[in-house]
Amino acid sequence: MAVDVLLGLQWGDEGKGKIVDVLAPQYDLIARFQGGPNAGHTLEFDGKKYVLNTIPSGIFEKHTLNLIGNGVVIDPIILKRELDKLKDAGHDLLAKKNLLIGRKAHLILPTHQLLDAASEKKMGDGKIGSTLKGIGPTYMDKTGRNGLRIGDISLPDFKERYQKLVEKHKSILAHYGEVEDFSEKEAAFFEAIELIKKFPFVDSEHLVNDYLKQGKTVLAEGAQGTMLDIDFGSYPFVTSSNTTTAGACTGLGVAPKNIGDVIGIFKAYCTRVGGGPFPTELDNEMGEELRKIGNEFGATTGRPRRTGWIDLPALKYAILLNGVTQLVMTKADVLSGFDKIYACTHYNYNGETIDYMPYDICSIQPEPVYEELEGWNEDLTGIRSPEEVPTRLKNYIAYLEKHLEVPIKYLSVGPDRVQTLTMC
Repeated sequence: MAVDVLLGLQWGDEGKGKIVDVLAPQYDLIARFQGGPNAGHTLEFDGKKYVLNTIPSGIFEKHTLNLIGNGVVIDPIILKRELDKLKDAGHDLLAKKNLLIGRKAHLILPTHQLLDAASEKKMGDGKIGSTLKGIGPTYMDKTGRNGLRIGDISLPDFKERYQKLVEKHKSILAHYGEVEDFSEKEAAFFEAIELIKKFPFVDSEHLVNDYLKQGKTVLAEGAQGTMLDIDFGSYPFVTSSNTTTAGACTGLGVAPKNIGDVIGIFKAYCTRVGGGPFPTELDNEMGEELRKIGNEFGATTGRPRRTGWIDLPALKYAILLNGVTQLVMTKADVLSGFDKIYACTHYNYNGETIDYMPYDICSIQPEPVYEELEGWNEDLTGIRSPEEVPTRLKNYIAYLEKHLEVPIKYLSVGPDRVQTLTMC
C-alpha cells in the first residue's frame, strides 16, 4: 500500500476540501500534512455548508479516521472554535473518536499573531498579504528550534516553556513599538489547550506507516497550493510550508517510495489571494464578473480573490513538481455563459517566448500569450453523469489533457458533494 496525496496546483482555493470529502469513503485515514488555520476548506452536503481550517476534510465520513499531521501548525483557539461549531452542528468529534493529533505539530501562540501583524505593517506596500494567523512566525520558530509542539502540552513544565517563548516574542515586538495587551487571547489559548488534551496525541510517522503495513488506505490532504510553496512558489509571495508532494513526506513521516497516486486539483480558470505576481490576472470587468459568479472570496478571511484565465505554464510546472497522476478540474460551472474563454499557453518573458515557469516572475512580469477557445452556455449545476457534459466543455477538457499530459479524472460542476463527476 502507498499514501495517495491530494493537493492544489494553483495559488490555493482550488476546492481541495470538497474533493477530499467526496473521496473519503475510499480511505481508512485522511491526514493533513502542512499549513495551518490560514486554510479554508469548504464542504457542502445535505443543504449545509462547513468551513474547516485545521481539521481534515474526511471528518464527516463515519468509517474514516482523521489525523492532523506533524507538518501542520495549530492555533488552539481556532481549533477549539472549529470543534465547537461542529459540535453545535451535530458532529461531536470527541464522541465520534475520529480525530487524532500529531505530537510533533507546532503550536501557534497569541504572540505569533502579533508578530505576524507587526511584520506586515513594517513591510508597507511590499507586504506579503498574510492572513495574519501567525503562520509565518510559527514556522520561523519551528526552523529556529524554539517552537512549542502538541506533545509539550503534556509536560509538567509546559507553562514555563510557553512563558519563555512569549518573553522572546515580546522582546522582538518591542522593536516594532508598544506591545499590545493579549491577556484575553492568552486566557482563551489555555482554555483551548484543555479541550485539545482530550483528543488522542499520536506519533504520526508510526501511525501512517503502521496503516500501510496493515494494507489500509491513506490520503494525505494538502492546504494552499503549489504556487505558494516556500521553495518552488512565487517567492517571496508564498506561504511558509511545503505545499507540494514532498511536504507530505516530511509532514507525515512517509518515505518517498511510499507515495502512490498524486491527485492535483485546479480551477477551470485561476485565482489568487493576497499580494504577489499573477500573470493571467484580469484586473477589469471580466475579472470582476468571474469573481462574482464564482463567489471568489476567501473562506477563512472573506478577502476578495484576484481572478484570471487558466495558466498552462504554471499548471505544467505544478504537475512536474508534484508527480501528478490524475487531475481534478473544479468550478467548470462558473465559466458557463462565456462565449469565449482563454488559456495562457506561453509567456513573453524578458524578450523570449517561453512555455515554462521562470525563476523570477516578481521583478520581471511575464506577459501571457493566450489561445482563444469556444465557451459553453449550458447550466452545468444539475449534471450528474459524464454523458450530460456539453460537447464544448468536453472539448475544453480534451484540450487541457493534451497540453498537461495527465487525465482529468474528476469534474466539479458545483459546490455540493453530489456535483462531482467521475470522468474516466
